[in-house]
Amino acid sequence: MKIIAESGATKTSWRAIALDGSVRSADTAGMSPTCLDGDAVRELVRDAVPMLDPEGARVSSVIFYGAGLVSEESAAPLRDAIQMWCPFAEISFHSDLVAAARALFGDGSGVVAIMGTGSNSCLYEGGRIVKNISPGGYVLGDEGSGVALGRAFLADFVKGLLPAHVEEDFVRVYGLDYPQIVRKVYKEQGTSAFMASFAPFVLSHACDPYIKGMIQDNLEAFVKRSLSRYGAYASDSEFARRIGVVGSFGCACEDMLRSIGREYGLEFVKFLKSPVDELVRYHGI
Repeated sequence: MKIIAESGATKTSWRAIALDGSVRSADTAGMSPTCLDGDAVRELVRDAVPMLDPEGARVSSVIFYGAGLVSEESAAPLRDAIQMWCPFAEISFHSDLVAAARALFGDGSGVVAIMGTGSNSCLYEGGRIVKNISPGGYVLGDEGSGVALGRAFLADFVKGLLPAHVEEDFVRVYGLDYPQIVRKVYKEQGTSAFMASFAPFVLSHACDPYIKGMIQDNLEAFVKRSLSRYGAYASDSEFARRIGVVGSFGCACEDMLRSIGREYGLEFVKFLKSPVDELVRYHGI
């Protein structure tokens, strides 16, 4: 049996592929190595393995994809926890960017865009990441993400720039005022998740010209500042014209992205809310 896990900040999606090709699924909380200690990670793995392997079949390999997995040191708590429950398994770790690239293009080539709570991107050629333009995080960058859109919306709300009917609807739905927003952004934990949580509300008001412009500005900033620049690093310019997107925020903006892409000579060729099922196809038996 082979186990594949794809972990984000809030959820880990697990898939177990049996020798007959059947697939079992399980979900647990997210398993960021920068946020969880060893005991918490072991508990999550302990919860997942029995759901994936109720008959106690021998697990031959575990392939784990997640944000923050940039070195053997960062993967150490995960490795220890997985080895406890899958002692005979060969274990490998990869970043969420590798997960997105393999899900979108397999061992082929193209530009990868992660567009969820945060954003990231890379140029992927022949199954290898050859260039990554740093996303910058929610303070310095993350254009094309839910957090960037939420940040722009809140900035306009506190300055009184929103259309009146949108502002009224926002206050009615969330009941937030300026002091509450400032406290949550500057005093409390989870700032990026807080700002990103407003992205669905903003997208639901895209029929308003002002809000539509705000969304388009966010998406175009990502295309202009990151995605359109990979042509300078590609061995073949055609590779850099093909964009694949992973993330629920990017999928919600598909039509706008395709339109903006045409203006920059780019083609958005594939959209995935989550990479995990494509990773099952990639790894197979």
